[in-house]
Amino acid sequence: MNEFALKYGCNPNQKPSRVYMADGSELPLTILCGRPGYINLLDALNGWQLVCELKKATGLPSATSFKHVSPAGAACGRPLSDVLKKIYWVEDAGELSPLACAYARARGADRMSSFGDFISLSDPCDVPTAKLIKREVSDGVIAPGYEPEALEILKQKKNGNYNVIQIDPAYRPDPVERKQVFGITFEQGRNELDIDMPMLDNIVTENKNIPEESKKDLLVALITLKYTQSNSVCYAIDGQAIGIGAGQQSRVHCTRLAGQKADNWYLRQAPQVLNLPFKEGVRRADRDNAIDVYIGPEYMDVLSDGNWERLFTVKPPVFTEEEKRAWLDGMHDVALGSDAFFPFGDNVERAKKSGVKYIAQPGGSIRDDQVIETCNKYGIAMAFTGIRLFHH
Repeated sequence: MNEFALKYGCNPNQKPSRVYMADGSELPLTILCGRPGYINLLDALNGWQLVCELKKATGLPSATSFKHVSPAGAACGRPLSDVLKKIYWVEDAGELSPLACAYARARGADRMSSFGDFISLSDPCDVPTAKLIKREVSDGVIAPGYEPEALEILKQKKNGNYNVIQIDPAYRPDPVERKQVFGITFEQGRNELDIDMPMLDNIVTENKNIPEESKKDLLVALITLKYTQSNSVCYAIDGQAIGIGAGQQSRVHCTRLAGQKADNWYLRQAPQVLNLPFKEGVRRADRDNAIDVYIGPEYMDVLSDGNWERLFTVKPPVFTEEEKRAWLDGMHDVALGSDAFFPFGDNVERAKKSGVKYIAQPGGSIRDDQVIETCNKYGIAMAFTGIRLFHH
């Protein structure tokens, strides 16, 4: 198959729409089920590159959950604690494979943003992973292969219209990429930079100690940023992204957005949230929405009389600002990556509030000294990578 006709482009009025190989070769994709759209394929192809690099860097099966051409979550396949199983809604899923753990982490980091995601998997989709995907609201999945039973499970989604794409893992694109904007063709070399441990060697702070596991978390953050719409910042821990701030014009707004998402990830592990008395039959998506509101400033939207009764068996107590801050003070050893330099120390000040202990950023600001000084104030170790990771 040299080309594939899409239903429409980014919007229904943008027709005709297709994907094709300009050199006349075969597409490296096989559509096993469904009819993916324009944005679906943008998510799929960006996500596929991300998980391939993540597996190369960590040696573990990897997954990402994409929405609107940026990852909502990305992770490698480390085992899940009982608490993580509970906040990711997989405590009833039985034994999980490493790939299933990777997807549970990628999907679970920011479940609000992952609603209706496109999934990318570094390894052939197995049955445990397919069972997790089947129960979530999702547009599709791309992987290098599918176990026969896993494929049958996925084909049952959306009344047989779920998008299932198989990609040839041996495919290598041309080293020069092109796109058109307003009828003008842009051309550049592909960003084929390897993100690896030596990139973290230039530690510029007084604290020079970045443990091996935290270095891996920094690689997770940087690889995630390589495929996130810029400006972007990513918080990571335990082999997964926990907060991604994408597409903000101001660097500190990226840091705040990603930090708030990281805070929400950690707040969901607090006893006040784990023990919320949801009524039986409340759907996962409704629970996600309720939790997001409960831990936020508009908590009375779910706790006011006439509202809490729809969700809970008894009215939960308010999760106070003091209680939330005390819980967040227990978040430690978080890694943070930035796709471009920090222009001011305010980014570090905000990152510290979310438990950041390790930072990787390009460096090169005229205020690098101020940023380093702020890191030194908190004992944060920061590496200058010398590499910018803009993506558009």
